[in-house]
Amino acid sequence: MPKAIALYSGGLDSTLAILVMQKLGVDVTAITFLNHFGCDISDKSSCSKDPFAASVKFDFKVKLAHLSDKFLDIVKNPRYGHGKNMNPCIDCRILMLNEAREFMKLTGSDFLITGEVLGQRPMSQRKDCFPMMDKAAGVKGLVLRPLSGKLLPVTIPEEKGLVNRELLYDFNGRSRKPQMALAKAFGLTEYPAPAGGCLLTEPIYSFKLKDLLHYSKHPEHKDINLLRLGRHFRFSPDCKIIVGRNEEENTAIKALADEEDFLLNVEGAGSPLTIIRGHVTDAAVALAASLCARYSDAKKLSEVTVMVLQGAKKYFLPVPPASNEMIELYRIEKKPTLVTKT
Repeated sequence: MPKAIALYSGGLDSTLAILVMQKLGVDVTAITFLNHFGCDISDKSSCSKDPFAASVKFDFKVKLAHLSDKFLDIVKNPRYGHGKNMNPCIDCRILMLNEAREFMKLTGSDFLITGEVLGQRPMSQRKDCFPMMDKAAGVKGLVLRPLSGKLLPVTIPEEKGLVNRELLYDFNGRSRKPQMALAKAFGLTEYPAPAGGCLLTEPIYSFKLKDLLHYSKHPEHKDINLLRLGRHFRFSPDCKIIVGRNEEENTAIKALADEEDFLLNVEGAGSPLTIIRGHVTDAAVALAASLCARYSDAKKLSEVTVMVLQGAKKYFLPVPPASNEMIELYRIEKKPTLVTKT
């Protein structure tokens, strides 16, 4: 029986690619690559649906591998550039194919499969792009894309008779109707919504990441994880303030806080948990306290007493809630460009 390694995101296309191969008698092992910018599979609330439910229903194995700093390096400096935001789609795909190649060798598998559909994504899913990525990853001819296989050059597994090319598909373009019809035929009824996995495609998140990488060339993983949470404010090049937006984020911020971090909240009122990271001055604490007060239920008061906690040290600071002008000045967000008429 032929053996293949599938790049598996848990989405509709990658699941269908596996089901097609299973139907053709291929023994498939899926590999899911994790990074700091994708859906957190340990937190079901961060994913639209359980991304691995299909593996249980259709009985295929899923292995997890974290790309860690390898992925962060290509986000910082992608050879083939970023997409519309901070997404290094081509470099990302090459990295995953290269890692999957090593797993293919380790398991004695014959080829790789992906759920890529020709023309679905303008940057990385083009007919001229597929062979370039495969060559760069050292897997030329070894990557079968069954959903668009009939529209692509013949691969090594097809040449060897491991896969019948006539039983592949000719999906093309951005419409998901063909995939949804095929899913129905397979009995695949639940799958995540499209384009909901990579935070690097989101403009707001990408702008916060750009700010972090601008001021910190080698950020801690904790700082990257904090990008998912709260409202972010830049006090100085080496100091940031993050204000939680709800109870869930407050809990997550507290879990990520270090002993040296400052934590602030307004006792006796609905309050965000506010964290200060980096080199903290009295002025930074005063600003963080004002921001904490501004986003608390006590924001209409002229003065709010904010609790400040650092390790075993605890004190209270009375401050006025931050003004809109103060928020606008320090908040990390892309400001609209003013166009002046001449």
